[in-house]
Amino acid sequence: MQVTEAFVELVPMKGTTKSDDIFASLVRALDKLGVDWKKCVSLATDGAPQMVGRKAGVVAKLQEKLMALNPDNQFRNIHCIIHREVLCSKTLNMAHVMDVVVSTVNFIRARGLNHRQFNCFLEESENPRGLPYHTDVRWLSRGTVLKRFYELRCEIQIFMIEKGKEMHELNDIIWLKDLAFMVDITDHLNHLNIQMQGKNKLVTDFYDLIRAFEIKLQLFQRQIASHNLAHFPNLKSMQNKNNIDDGDLAEKYCEKISKLRDEFQNRFSDFKCMENEFAVFRNPFSVDVNVLPEPLQLEIIDMQCDSVLKDKFSTCQLSTFYQYVDSKYPNVKYLASKIMSMYGSTFACEQLFSVMNINKSRLRSKLSDEHLNSILKIATKSFTPNFDALVKKKRSQVSGSSSSQH
Repeated sequence: MQVTEAFVELVPMKGTTKSDDIFASLVRALDKLGVDWKKCVSLATDGAPQMVGRKAGVVAKLQEKLMALNPDNQFRNIHCIIHREVLCSKTLNMAHVMDVVVSTVNFIRARGLNHRQFNCFLEESENPRGLPYHTDVRWLSRGTVLKRFYELRCEIQIFMIEKGKEMHELNDIIWLKDLAFMVDITDHLNHLNIQMQGKNKLVTDFYDLIRAFEIKLQLFQRQIASHNLAHFPNLKSMQNKNNIDDGDLAEKYCEKISKLRDEFQNRFSDFKCMENEFAVFRNPFSVDVNVLPEPLQLEIIDMQCDSVLKDKFSTCQLSTFYQYVDSKYPNVKYLASKIMSMYGSTFACEQLFSVMNINKSRLRSKLSDEHLNSILKIATKSFTPNFDALVKKKRSQVSGSSSSQH
């Protein structure tokens, strides 16, 4: 039950990158490692067509290969949970806000003179932090840009007027409230996104965060309908400054949140069929035996009556608990090993890509594929230097020599 998360191989693809090419490269890399294909339980992808195509995608080809080796194996394709969360956030569809914000930020940031003048203006107003760029590829950038734009809206309006580009939107109370709503809801989405990032996370951890966020959205919808803006501080502040009838706005924001919640439920519906398995894995001592598959029922009953295991469960982490479950619970151990081996996101790949971009530049023309592969393997592993051994090998430099001493 020792689960290892490791970077296996960097495979350069210098020709076509069709699904056949990707699948062949994947198989070669894992065959070199000597993996047992019969034990493959899942594949996490970013949802690209080459990966998830129903007939010719990498997932379909892998499923065909695994079915031929082990027809009883239940293989799952997992679309990266972080990527799905970002796709869900796009259903807010507040283009009338984002278009103005992005065009204004680009006007200030894309021109060197404007950028320098705006930064000097901010320093004079004792507000040294400027505007960041918005990039669709960077998941958290939209929330960061919106929040900073909202904080600097007065300074931005003055600067744009000086440049002869008056922004009527910043005088429109309805538009400002839409901006404040976007700042607040993207802040909640960014908080969820940050919680899901990091290494060595179990797929159940991701799903728990998603379920919690869906419940939060239900709470937000009820509270906004009753004009309670406790969890939308910027919108609440804007409401207090401009005390007008917001009945239509509350209905609009409730509709936006409802669509966002529906999108979360639709995109993560594939996890519904795994909820019972997740429940067993998270806490086998509280799960209802009657809803479990028959092969698990008797083992779970025995476990729930095992006081030693129950005490161990309360004192150790979930990731290490199943090391103490002995062989008389084979189905439970198999279920646990399967869930612990699942990747819930492609975060490790995204992080690896960032490391590769740092090391591979146009100035390093002599960097070969083999060198880059070795660099990334070192960069992705956690090494603890043995300082004692290193010091012993290092000869101390003594001033003078023994022959010159009397």
